Amino acid sequence: MFRQLIICAFLCITPALVLAQSNTVQPAILVADNVSIDQNRVLQAQGNVEAFQGDIRLKASSVSYDQKSGALQIIGPITIQDGANITILADQAELSANLQNGLLIGARMVLNQRLQLASVEMNRVDGRYTQLYKTAGTSCNVCTDGRPPLWQIRAKRVVHDQAKQQLYFDDAQFRIGNIPVFYLPRLRLPDPTLKRATGFLIPSFQTTSQLGTGIRVPYFIKVGNHRDITLTPYLSSKTRTLEFRYRQAFETGNILFNGAATNDYLRPNKTRGYIFGEGQFELPRQYVLDFDIETTTDNAYLKEYRYSKKDRLDSEIAVSRTRRDKYVRVGFINFRTLRDSEDNTTLPTNVFDVDFERRVIPKFIGGEISVDANAHAHFRSSKADIIGRDLLRFNLEIDWEKQWALKSGLFAETKLGFAADAFSIGQDSSFPASETALIPYGSITLRYPLIRKTQKATQILEPLLQFGWVGGDHPNIPIEESARVEFDEGNLLELSRYPRPDRRERGRTIAIGANWGRHDPNGWSTTLTIGQILRSQTDSSFSETSGLSSTISDFIVAGQFRTQSGLQLIGRGLFNDRLDVAKAEMRGSWLTNKTSISASYLWMSDDLAEARPIKVSELTFDGAYQINDHWSASSNWRYNLIEDRASNAGLGLTYQNECVSIDLSVNRSNTSSTSVEPSTNLGFKVSLQGFSASNGTQRFKRSCGKQIK
Repeated sequence: MFRQLIICAFLCITPALVLAQSNTVQPAILVADNVSIDQNRVLQAQGNVEAFQGDIRLKASSVSYDQKSGALQIIGPITIQDGANITILADQAELSANLQNGLLIGARMVLNQRLQLASVEMNRVDGRYTQLYKTAGTSCNVCTDGRPPLWQIRAKRVVHDQAKQQLYFDDAQFRIGNIPVFYLPRLRLPDPTLKRATGFLIPSFQTTSQLGTGIRVPYFIKVGNHRDITLTPYLSSKTRTLEFRYRQAFETGNILFNGAATNDYLRPNKTRGYIFGEGQFELPRQYVLDFDIETTTDNAYLKEYRYSKKDRLDSEIAVSRTRRDKYVRVGFINFRTLRDSEDNTTLPTNVFDVDFERRVIPKFIGGEISVDANAHAHFRSSKADIIGRDLLRFNLEIDWEKQWALKSGLFAETKLGFAADAFSIGQDSSFPASETALIPYGSITLRYPLIRKTQKATQILEPLLQFGWVGGDHPNIPIEESARVEFDEGNLLELSRYPRPDRRERGRTIAIGANWGRHDPNGWSTTLTIGQILRSQTDSSFSETSGLSSTISDFIVAGQFRTQSGLQLIGRGLFNDRLDVAKAEMRGSWLTNKTSISASYLWMSDDLAEARPIKVSELTFDGAYQINDHWSASSNWRYNLIEDRASNAGLGLTYQNECVSIDLSVNRSNTSSTSVEPSTNLGFKVSLQGFSASNGTQRFKRSCGKQIK
């Protein structure tokens, strides 16, 4: 049996068979095992019938076309593919020649391969509306053994508006299995192909020890093609809160604002709230504008409602430009502390910064010349002497750096330069009104990498030695930006380990150390760094626990260990010659296909110079485990070993398949703040998949006897 192909020549005889709108004629193709035309000019196509026209593709067992009536009689099983997102299945159908109108019996419509609507009969109207009668809709896997899906919506009638991508349900009944849960006379939902549509989103339930049991019901409003707003009432026995999110995309940037307004029993007769916003815009000449806004009505609001864990807010606006050899940035930051122990009037809440960096490669001497300039100012709102101190500074730094590789394998690096610092101090009678300083500096760094290769591993040993010198005297200025110094493997070879240029190390220094690494072809790797600083003079600005307070620094020891199985350990610590530990931390993680675990330990000795009156000893843990294709669990834990209590602890359990997602969570938060009470939070959220655009995550179907992915 051969297949016959009838194309445009046949369409010239029967033009009504053209599968197109009345105003547009497009070529159509009909393919079947057997095609015949009887004496009444009725076309009969039988056996593996396929018809193509535009985005529409029809498959059936047989098709009969009567030129006089202009109707198609189609015997199933029938499959109509309307574009990439709509598939219609039916037992039999009577349709117009362009497939835009007609009746289908025993029909099922599948939208975006996610949501299926099964009906007794289906009407197509003008190719836009599809009406389904006595319909059951679900995105769950439907088994052929008669078992009901996990959830379904039964309706007397469902209308799908293909143009607006909306589904309208009449006399809708939501069922779990075959058990009716609630009834709605009218229901409108977006179809899965629509990414943004005005309407209600998935509600969630939450129980907290402070706010009681409440519900959040988000309502999404599409303001236009490039902006939207989401309003979320949060109602419980103890709070009335309206949350909002506003987004807008522009041709050259975007903005996002989140916020809430609250009336609750915690602070009666007072409106509480917060606003967080951020945005970024491209400006002419490759400049970029960034901003963020953070504000709240009181210190406890963000933590009580779990909007943020931040205890210091920063609102910033900045303009910057980054090029291969040049960087410039101008910014302003406003800080606000939420800590009970801090006063905003005596903190530098308004901060201005201007940064400029330039890199030049001189051909006549080689190497690289860098120019760094920075202007900084911060102000306190207090007008009192000393505690209301304001400071302005300007720093200019120019240096030349070059590297050599000697034939012996020794690598040498030379750095020469100078810095100029100027300071202006206001509202502090204990310091002069202005100070300046010129600081020449230079260093020679030597590295001698040794490599050993075997069949089992490659080992690298690199001894380090640096001779450094920084001239000039310390200016008589307050140390505010560099009050806390971290000594680690990253700044072992720096001439100054202060984080900001309001303070610089002086005198002669010798840095000694070594890097060691072992790399296994099977994916195992280990690295270790050890180092120490020898200094010609002490620096009283270094705290005791910084490891740099004497002429001989503490040893810095840092290492990493990685395996092919996903295990990773990172640690560092400061040890003196008596092996006392000033600071130490250890972090570990293990990542597999089913398991994700991370843990850390932190130790810091007490140090009043760093505003730490007691020791810090803390354990943290975060973990997640994929129990099976549908169930997953997560947990987090933070434990204060000094106070012998948990600061935070939480557990989560999630069930997810192709049609539903269920999230259960419980969190306990303890705090030493007097403005925030310890609280317990219980969360519950159920999301029905299928009525929104796919988020791209993997879904696992429930099995009908045999599990399928």
